[in-house]
Amino acid sequence: MRRDHTAEAVSPTAATFLSRRGFLGAVGGGLAATTLAACGSGGGSTGSSSEIVFMNQSRGQAAALGQLAQKYTQQTGVKIKVDNVGPADFLTKLQSSSQSRDMPDIYSAMDSFSMAPYYKAGWAMDLSDRMKGSWGDTFRPATIKASTFAADNSQGVKPGIYSAHWEAPALGIFINAAMFKAAGLDPDKPAATMSEFIDQLVKIKRSGKDPFWFAASNSNQLVQSYASNYFTDEELNATFLGKSSWKSDGWRKSLQILVDLRDAGVISTGSIPSGNSDNPNVEKAFFNTQGVAAIFDGTSAVGVARATAPDFTDFRSLAVPKADDGTQTPRLVGGTAKGAAINPRSKNAAKALKFVQWLTDPAQQQVFAEKVPLIPSARTVSEKNIPQQLAGIAAKISDVQLVQNQMKVQVITALQKGAQAIMLKERTVDQVLGDLDAAQRNA
Repeated sequence: MRRDHTAEAVSPTAATFLSRRGFLGAVGGGLAATTLAACGSGGGSTGSSSEIVFMNQSRGQAAALGQLAQKYTQQTGVKIKVDNVGPADFLTKLQSSSQSRDMPDIYSAMDSFSMAPYYKAGWAMDLSDRMKGSWGDTFRPATIKASTFAADNSQGVKPGIYSAHWEAPALGIFINAAMFKAAGLDPDKPAATMSEFIDQLVKIKRSGKDPFWFAASNSNQLVQSYASNYFTDEELNATFLGKSSWKSDGWRKSLQILVDLRDAGVISTGSIPSGNSDNPNVEKAFFNTQGVAAIFDGTSAVGVARATAPDFTDFRSLAVPKADDGTQTPRLVGGTAKGAAINPRSKNAAKALKFVQWLTDPAQQQVFAEKVPLIPSARTVSEKNIPQQLAGIAAKISDVQLVQNQMKVQVITALQKGAQAIMLKERTVDQVLGDLDAAQRNA
């Protein structure tokens, strides 16, 4: 089972963080598959025998990664060069490196759509056997499960574990504590149900503030989060594989949440933003300008927020509130986020493995938790080291969806378009469900 999230970019199998940039990467990854697979076997490494190159995608974690790399060099004498490519150029540079057979020793592991071509082409070390020992025991069980490509994974990747992660992400809701207090609400007592949360948002609106916003590229994640009230992971998987119809009562109720939010008048601007900058615009409205009281987003956004809006810290997080009529325990969309894949063809492969093992040790994960911040994948890192802003989601991090397969790209596109159409009253829930069934058949 596999699912992952990248904070700035953003699953084969399992619930996924697939942001707009993650979606674009997924498409690019699919197009690159044939080219990368054609590379065949052989060597390839940008590093020298005395230097390990780590191609880093993350913007929000660059400082912490650089600090830890320096510490490792001081302790071992092994030089680590961190190439901070950033989210905009990472996939392009990685693909170019693979085609020129000049791959880095280590590179950031992103969403599985983007990474699968590299894994299939042999550019990532299979860590399965090593994860069976003491190293694997340090991780949360859900992280190991989410990192694993099962025998029947939809990506066609050979069964195994090809990345190691120091972050356990999830999608949830972030609230501006001051705005909630101004509306007479206690930000430290989150709503127990979705209807209660909508009532809170109505009070926020009456206080003169914009209540709630989320990006179109995250709408499929919001719907999937809410769907866990009505479906087991196995039932979700059946829908994503096309074995069950989207035209079921559970999915109808899941999409109805969009109607309820719309009809309550609590969506900022009355619509959800779309396009390549949709989620960055949502994050800017919450973290940078504090123009909206609540957003739906991933935990990794907090690291970017600390880098771009360090003075704004008075916010909280919570899991998507449960449905009033739910039949299942609601579960977060989460899995694995920031991590690393090791180039097995590198002459530095053994040294690179030791560095990644050291980097994912609980002691180093604590540094990431404090500096970025993030929710670590190490089970022994104390909750005291998790910032207050992430505590609400962190409390539910063990309740994550573990779905073997994810929505097809065509279905994701249909759902994202459908969510916007529902908000604009251009399509009904039943019409969108029909669109999803059609997209599933044509995928």
